[in-house]
Amino acid sequence: MNRNTLHKRLLLFSLILLTLLSCNKDWLKPKPLSFYEPGVALSDARGLYSTLTACERNMRHEYFGDAAPILTEIIQSEVAVEGTTDKAGPQMDMDISLMPDAQLNHTDYTKVGWYWYEGYKGVKYANTVVSWIDKATYKDENEKNAILGAAYFQRAYRYFKLVHQFGDVPFIDHEIIEPKYDFYSSDRWSILARIKKDLEFAYEWVPDNVDRGRTSKSACGVLLMKVCMALTDFDRAIEVGKEIVAEHPLMKERFTSNKKSEHGNLMTDLHSVEAKLDMTNTEGLMYVVSYPEVDGSDRIQTMRNAVPYWNSGNIKTPDGKTGTISPSPEDTPDSLNLNETYGRGIGRLRPTWYSTNEIWRADKEANDMRGIYNHDSWKRMEDLRYNEPKLKSSNNPWYGKHFVKPAAMSVEDTIRLWFSWPHYKIFVPDPLQTTWAGGETPWYIYRSAEVYLMLAECYYWKNDPGSAVVALNEVRTRAGAEPLTAADVNIGEILDERARELYYEENRHIELVRIAYTYAKTGKPCEIFGGHVYKLENISGPGGANSNVKQMGVNFWYDRVVSKSNFYNKGVKHKWAEYKVSVHHILWPVPANVINTNLKGVINQNIGYPGAEKNVAPLIVE
Repeated sequence: MNRNTLHKRLLLFSLILLTLLSCNKDWLKPKPLSFYEPGVALSDARGLYSTLTACERNMRHEYFGDAAPILTEIIQSEVAVEGTTDKAGPQMDMDISLMPDAQLNHTDYTKVGWYWYEGYKGVKYANTVVSWIDKATYKDENEKNAILGAAYFQRAYRYFKLVHQFGDVPFIDHEIIEPKYDFYSSDRWSILARIKKDLEFAYEWVPDNVDRGRTSKSACGVLLMKVCMALTDFDRAIEVGKEIVAEHPLMKERFTSNKKSEHGNLMTDLHSVEAKLDMTNTEGLMYVVSYPEVDGSDRIQTMRNAVPYWNSGNIKTPDGKTGTISPSPEDTPDSLNLNETYGRGIGRLRPTWYSTNEIWRADKEANDMRGIYNHDSWKRMEDLRYNEPKLKSSNNPWYGKHFVKPAAMSVEDTIRLWFSWPHYKIFVPDPLQTTWAGGETPWYIYRSAEVYLMLAECYYWKNDPGSAVVALNEVRTRAGAEPLTAADVNIGEILDERARELYYEENRHIELVRIAYTYAKTGKPCEIFGGHVYKLENISGPGGANSNVKQMGVNFWYDRVVSKSNFYNKGVKHKWAEYKVSVHHILWPVPANVINTNLKGVINQNIGYPGAEKNVAPLIVE
């Protein structure tokens, strides 16, 4: 597809969207509640829905923008690391970056703190609805319960993240209308039990047929599954999962206007902007939204975050000349317009060898549309061509030729400039910008594919590999991979499949932490680590002065990250930092300011971080 065709299509999509969304686009830009008298603004269903819109809108912030918070979730796992090697500060050496008094919410450092502050902001909005639910008027009881269920989902969505990122945290279930300085941490298990009960209500009452970006019944069901799995209620999770996929089957045929493209496939269709707008898409269960040219939208900037920094002056031709330029001159052929063909990245999200190579096996994923063997879906640096106009004007023979990796490329440049990436997932046209970083698009939060993978995991915990492999193969065969057998099923295969299917979608760190707690809670031997049995006691390590423990066998999160990442604790270093993680980083530090300003209560610090010696027993949520 050439640039003119692409621009015409995007203009057409924008015009269609403006027509289709004219009646409901205003909910993208909720008005601040503080501008209103609550008794008036929250007196009916419309006012309460406006408050919920603030929750739904803020969900988008996790995925959108430069150094989006989702990158922190991915980097704190085995699938990727921080790639910006040009400065000190980014989350590479976690023993330094993840300290309570460090810069925890900054583009150039980490977004760990963002999850704390934004999490409680979402809780606040949801609690406003919960507190006013009995004071408003409705057309019927169903409408009231649907609003309350959506508020429960939004609160549970934040708390599910918080307890897997920070452990025991303060639980707030009502509107706070005056300053409060006496918070106490609550037990994570009792928080999970409480939000499970809330989500059961939400799953019963929230409707499924909702506008893009709204809370749906199926979204409530997915989160209910996750909470049930965290509480080891696998039977209930399976029951809900079966109901969801029965109503929302996987997309198995090419669709959208892209289906006639020769350089595409079902996976490129599924992750296109068009697919996320297509109301015939049965697979999408919940989205965050940002529509082209609609007020209140934002640019996702996936290419800036996840594409190599090919525009660096350090991409040289074999004869030592500068090889690239962005943006390209108007007369540049499409094949040499790297900006509009791939997006202009800065390499923030650097995939590991595990992501780019290990999970793509020649005998099992050779025909997988999601993987490295499909060059329409995945791109390599060798696919790009030297496009610097000065090469052309000087008759340099390398103009228009494919990149060749320099034999003496520095460690810094190897990390940031030279890796492959899932183009089909990351590429979002950005035609209103000179530099294509990733434009406006809805984004999947939950899809049916993940539900199948959760079903497979539930069956794994129940020692039913036969049922597990059936669920796994639903996702694998749809993508063109070879089916597995029951004998292949283990937690590694399930996590590998999640990595193939859900890159830049899932909260990878949270999922690993959830699994780590499940191993410790159930005592199930972990077959990929020699049958090791984990324990809840000291899951974060011993703590104390020598807390930077780097010993296998304490928790599954650490073992998985260190065993699969070719960066962490492998001696990989550049002039600014060395890539390190420790056992206690399974949970993140509560920001010091949160604890220090809570003058009349005690918010516990996680084991392994300074201040944990002041912890008290957490409260139990009823």
